[in-house]
Amino acid sequence: MLLTTIDWLIIASFFVISLLIGLYASRKSGKDFTEYFLAGGKMPWWLLGISMVATTFAADTPNLVADIVRKNGVSGNWVWWAFLLTGMLTVFVYAKLWKRSGVLTDLEFYELRYSGKPAAFLRGFRAIYLGVIFNCMVMAVVILAGIKIGGILLGATPIQVVLVAGSITVIYTMLGGLRGVILTDFFQFAMAMIGGIAAAIYLVKMPEVGGFSNMLAHPNLNGKLDLLPDLNNTNVLIPVLIIPLAVQWWSTWYPGAEPGGGGYVAQRMLSAKSEKDSTGATLLFNIAHYALRPWPWIIVALASLIVFPDLDSIQAAFPQIKAGIIDDDLAYPAMLSLLPAGLLGLVIASLIAAFMSTISTHLNWGSSYLAHDFYKRFVNQSATDKELVLTGRLTTIGLMIIAGFLALGLESALEGFNIILQIGAGTGLIYILRWFWWRINAYTEIAGMVISFLVAVFFEKIYPMLNYPELLGWQKLLWGVGITTMGWLLVTFLTNPTNQQQLEEFYKQVQPDEMGWKPVVRELKQSGYQPGTPGTLVAGIAAMFVATVLVYSLLFGVGYVLYGEMQRALFALIFTSISGYLLYTLWPRLKMN
Repeated sequence: MLLTTIDWLIIASFFVISLLIGLYASRKSGKDFTEYFLAGGKMPWWLLGISMVATTFAADTPNLVADIVRKNGVSGNWVWWAFLLTGMLTVFVYAKLWKRSGVLTDLEFYELRYSGKPAAFLRGFRAIYLGVIFNCMVMAVVILAGIKIGGILLGATPIQVVLVAGSITVIYTMLGGLRGVILTDFFQFAMAMIGGIAAAIYLVKMPEVGGFSNMLAHPNLNGKLDLLPDLNNTNVLIPVLIIPLAVQWWSTWYPGAEPGGGGYVAQRMLSAKSEKDSTGATLLFNIAHYALRPWPWIIVALASLIVFPDLDSIQAAFPQIKAGIIDDDLAYPAMLSLLPAGLLGLVIASLIAAFMSTISTHLNWGSSYLAHDFYKRFVNQSATDKELVLTGRLTTIGLMIIAGFLALGLESALEGFNIILQIGAGTGLIYILRWFWWRINAYTEIAGMVISFLVAVFFEKIYPMLNYPELLGWQKLLWGVGITTMGWLLVTFLTNPTNQQQLEEFYKQVQPDEMGWKPVVRELKQSGYQPGTPGTLVAGIAAMFVATVLVYSLLFGVGYVLYGEMQRALFALIFTSISGYLLYTLWPRLKMN
């Protein structure tokens, strides 16, 4: 596809503005570790919330949603909508605890919570496991989306996309540190949302689609519009709704939806200026991420079922695309290729913004692990802030190279999503309990990570070669969760607990609820210590469920408005209002500074 002059001007303007923001942020970013990786720890809630939303709006996200909608209908999105429960648990229970911990990265937490060589090993092991292996897999999925979008909209080869997009993102990330990432995220998110909404409006009005009403009535959309799966079809109900809501949300570690918070979400919480800002940021993120942002992508995906009803139609329209990567996730960029001049440039710029915001966050986050939790902790404990910033910048380049090579070997965004879910299956409960159960130790976490990885490798690579019945994705997930959970529980009770002094220091620093810390609190009270903050766990869990109802009601309400079902929309929005009021009454009981 040939872009017009106006398209190129829009794209060029986007890069210029992003570069200027990066240059502005670079004035402070290189001063020390805290500035480069935590933006000085003084960021406001609204800016951090938008940054988290922008980061989770990757170039692959619309492709993933299109893949899900085309295969399983709108209700298929419950495979990730269920993670809202995880997000709200982080908002009302863990956000303030992370801020109280005072750590510089979420991996430093391990030597605050655990003791001795096992804690040190865990910190170093996780720095490599998450900072390199897991992080590069996530980035590879994002880059894969860039490859598909670049191939359809620009006629670029995979190598060209990886080299050009990767180089620009690495330079931008190295320039401004986390402050630059957060400030640019704000601009990039606005671009991404404007582009996504504008594209949805134009594409639905095309003669091929015939407007919103005609689209909803088209026979190709039969069975695709429901917001809940068919309750009588267990083949869909179990994997799409029951497993995600009953098991997946608490048991699986997934970037942006980590049980107990973690990764770049923890990085944002640690960079907040107060406990209230940490909580407010994660609340804003979850509302926007689940209730508002998905609808433009869903609309385009539904329209694509009319314009490109099957994979053969996509292949016929884009013969230059290698057959091996033709899948339903290509429908989104295929639809964008139909946009007119000007709007096409805006949408391409918005997708570049989505790409950059996600990759830059993952590069900065991953390099913080390698610089602070591996290099300084195990290689050079006397490293200066200047050396740590330089190490972070160099590892940024290395991470991008690894992710680029991985991207060239993947075929679809949904494939990458499923691999990531399987690798993290069974570890989520550890990250939830470690704050509230004194018996969890470093060996627990090591066992959980190792077992879940080995189980994932077995089911993805070894099991298919055996002559056993084929397992569905949700069945693999259940096996992974069961085996991993039994494994780490066994290891927990067979190994010694964390050093008593370490447990007491952690409790005094973070002040979690007493419920799971009674042996530790008993010893503290005997020495004259009195807990300073009453437990707020019950209030936090209550707020979590109320806020979950609020967001799901808002999600359904927006959907019913778009569908023209105003009675259902009114009912959903009434639930939203009631939930909002209840959340307002619960807020003071959370006792945040």
